[in-house]
Amino acid sequence: MGEKEEGSPDGVKYFRLSQIEDQNTFKSTWIIINNNVYDVTKFLEEHPGGEEVLREQAGGDATESFEDVGHSSDAREMAHNMVIGELHPDDRHKIAKQEETLVTPLKDEHSWWTNWLIPALVAAIITLMYRIFTSESE
Repeated sequence: MGEKEEGSPDGVKYFRLSQIEDQNTFKSTWIIINNNVYDVTKFLEEHPGGEEVLREQAGGDATESFEDVGHSSDAREMAHNMVIGELHPDDRHKIAKQEETLVTPLKDEHSWWTNWLIPALVAAIITLMYRIFTSESE
């Protein structure tokens, strides 16, 4: 028998990740966005990006895909109406992705070559070639 959703004192329905993963069928399609669980089954045919986009994310975390597309405020309002609960707090770590860092690692010893020295050498060679070419034409 399947796991039952769990409620909290504030009335929020919690769903376990295993329950959401089981909803990856043609009869039922659930996705997770920002730890909210959405039943998008009835919206599949209406989705402007096509139902394949939603089916690819079915049963899992679609937060990154949803945010990357840059949905309109109307789309976000429509999505709000499809919320059926939240991912259980005990399962949130299972979908959490390591945040990307934009800091260059300290071990990247060759970056100054590609960032400074090589462009400077290319500029110097082009300058020399230009001077040689213009002096020959005079």
